[in-house]
Amino acid sequence: MHGYEMIQEIAERSGGAWKPSPGSVYPTLQLLEDEGLIVSEAEGGKKLFALTESGRSAAEEGPDAPWEEAGRGVDWETLHEIRQAGFGLMEAFGQVWKTGSKGQRDKALAVINDARKKLYLILADED
Repeated sequence: MHGYEMIQEIAERSGGAWKPSPGSVYPTLQLLEDEGLIVSEAEGGKKLFALTESGRSAAEEGPDAPWEEAGRGVDWETLHEIRQAGFGLMEAFGQVWKTGSKGQRDKALAVINDARKKLYLILADED
C-alpha cells in the first residue's frame, strides 16, 4: 500500500476512532524500512510499501494491531451522534459565514466561542 492508503485503512479498521496523521505515518514507514521490516518501490511517483519476511514475523509476534485497541469500548452510536452534531454545527456556522452580514457573522462567532467555553465548564462541573 501507499502511505495515504494505510492512513485510510487504519481509519476504516478502527471505525474512525483513529486516523493517524501523515506526520506520524511517513517517519514510521521510513524507520521500518531502515530496520528491514518493510521494503518500498516507486509506483507512479509514490512509494508502495510491503512487509519483508522479518517484518511479517515481527507483526505476527507483536501485540494486537493498534486500530483494534483504538476501537475497543467505543460506543459507536454515541460517536455517530456526536459527529453528526458537530458536522451540523459547523455546517450552520459555515452558512452564516458565507451568506450573513458582518453583524450576523460576529454573532455566530460569539455563539461558537460561547459553546466551546460551556463545554469546558461541563468538565469543571460548573453551570
